[in-house]
Amino acid sequence: MSATKQFCSFFLEGHTFGVEVTRVQEVLRYQPMTPVPLAPEVVEGLINLRGQIVTAIDLRRRLALPPRPAGASPMNVVVRTDDGSVSLLVDEIGDVMEVAEETFEEPPETLKGAARELIPGAFKLDRRLLLVLDTDRVISGIGVGSGTPGDG
Repeated sequence: MSATKQFCSFFLEGHTFGVEVTRVQEVLRYQPMTPVPLAPEVVEGLINLRGQIVTAIDLRRRLALPPRPAGASPMNVVVRTDDGSVSLLVDEIGDVMEVAEETFEEPPETLKGAARELIPGAFKLDRRLLLVLDTDRVISGIGVGSGTPGDG
């Protein structure tokens, strides 16, 4: 019997991405955000999750994808990182997927720029790839975290 991993999947610009289930704190519909002056452009704002202040990162900007269509509200995948919780803004939430570890491959050669740095590999699915997102690399260099003592 082969070893498997579980990923919380989500979609961005028609691509299927995944984050290991163990890293996901929760998944939420659009939440109102407070803008952060002088923050890096990938930081969309701050959201309040039951008293926990969480930085929201626009994954489209982080992966150098086209902007979200006007009027389309992002969804939140709140992940745990070494620096606390961070919300990743995505187009749509998918399902929890279980994949066999032996189907893991190097990232596709077509990945360029920021995506190449943030996606360590992919799993082959029926007619598509599950691109694995390294959440620690996503927030690396941005200087974000929840700011809640003892969180993470």
